Amino acid sequence: SLQDMNREVVKTDCATVQIPELDFEIPAFSQKGVLTTIEGIIDRAIAGLEQDQPVRRAADEEVARKIDEFIGKLKQLKEVHSPFTFVLDDPSGNSFVENPRAPQKDDALVVTRYRRTPQQAALLGLEGEELDEKPADPAEDLRNEVLQFNTNCPECNAPANTNMKLVQIPHFKEVIIMATNCDSCGHRTNEVKSGGAIEPQGTRITLRITDPSDMTRDILKSETCSVEIPELEFELGMGALGGKFTTLEGLLKDIGELVERNPFTLGDSSTPSRTEKLQEFVRKLHEIMEGKMQAHFVMDDPAGNSYLQ
Repeated sequence: SLQDMNREVVKTDCATVQIPELDFEIPAFSQKGVLTTIEGIIDRAIAGLEQDQPVRRAADEEVARKIDEFIGKLKQLKEVHSPFTFVLDDPSGNSFVENPRAPQKDDALVVTRYRRTPQQAALLGLEGEELDEKPADPAEDLRNEVLQFNTNCPECNAPANTNMKLVQIPHFKEVIIMATNCDSCGHRTNEVKSGGAIEPQGTRITLRITDPSDMTRDILKSETCSVEIPELEFELGMGALGGKFTTLEGLLKDIGELVERNPFTLGDSSTPSRTEKLQEFVRKLHEIMEGKMQAHFVMDDPAGNSYLQ
């Protein structure tokens, strides 16, 4: 009916318009997106065809005559002498033809939803052309690559680089190792972040040190892990020394340095009795490292992200 010509139409750039009865088609990306009516779309098509008619008449009268005939048919459509079908096909799903009876069903209007083909997706810029290629696993790329970002040195504040790498620890999980080297003052620091989620249960690991070869065991101490050596009545709280991926010897050396470097324990402000006790502690720690003294090494991590080889 003539009222159908007044239905609102949203036509995006990528939509195709077809009128099968006339074998007429407006291809995708040939016009800009518009908000108009069905009559407006036919009017635009008529205006577009009439635009170059004077040039065509001069160049090829036969073609111009056929186009005049076709324009006549389009004008007849506007008067709706006979029913015709208006098809709007939009792979982006963003086009629309009004239903004047909404929310009731419109018997004249059929809306079909379909899955885009890979070609249509590529045309819309949603996917690349190489759809057959298996996408690379981004985590695999990260494992093989050392990422670098700019930071400032924590000691002298000079610009420095921090290297970051994802490492898979055998029989455990992935961790992120971060290392900073300063070219200005020579300061070096490394830190480990656990790459996985917090485990459902905490982990408590106890190692009885009986042999110097125990010192070469790999150790991952997360930020949430506390360390205990009962024989020395020593406990290192969680958060101290940060996350570390090193050997048992390396961690014991760091503990020794932490005690020796503290000005309140072995510096000028310490008392003689405390200094004596701490020197004894450092001496015993070295004995454990040299295998002269047997001890227990306990790691307690409520997040379950620590590991001892």
